[in-house]
Amino acid sequence: MKVNQAEFIISAVGPSQYPTDALPEIALAGRSNVGKSSLINRMINRKNLARTSSKPGKTQQLNYYKINSDLFFVDLPGYGYAQVSKSEREKWGKFIENYLLHREFLKLVLLVIDLRHPPSKDDQAMYSWLKHHGTPLCIVTTKADKIPRSKWQQHLKIVKETLGADKSDPVVLFSSELGLGKDELWQIIEQKIGYGADTAVEGQSETQPESAEQEY
Repeated sequence: MKVNQAEFIISAVGPSQYPTDALPEIALAGRSNVGKSSLINRMINRKNLARTSSKPGKTQQLNYYKINSDLFFVDLPGYGYAQVSKSEREKWGKFIENYLLHREFLKLVLLVIDLRHPPSKDDQAMYSWLKHHGTPLCIVTTKADKIPRSKWQQHLKIVKETLGADKSDPVVLFSSELGLGKDELWQIIEQKIGYGADTAVEGQSETQPESAEQEY
């Protein structure tokens, strides 16, 4: 997908604020400071559209970013925030859960994991929850540039084994600094939202009459 336009739409605090464009939504879930904002910026070739918080765990909204007129990236509040009270964590958890379970336009969840470290208990819980509810997901391992290339596969193996990842789940090795994994991730997203399918069908229907006319 060639990104011609990307814009921040809203920080939604409830369903009444969710966009009504009826566009496919790709949600990003992960621990605070895992690099979700940097991932979004790399995917859309912008430096500062998605902004990182100076205080991990501070964001309590769903941040919506509209890409062209094709889809939304939805940045979910980061989990694993030690400085937030238990009651507040439970409140955010219900908020995220309701979105993931009931948002009809949600097509895929990107579970963002820091490649440098084994997935945390929160990462494992999120993966298990998504699998239990049959939510389509893609595991994206960020910060690959922070470790030697020779150790990438070793760390990927640890991520998969710690999560107990299903072999059918796509896993993307990603680096916001290098642009590694960007094209592969776009291909997965495009497939999930059916991007280009209508164009292909239209193209077939347009070419058939032309060839028939030439034969005639």
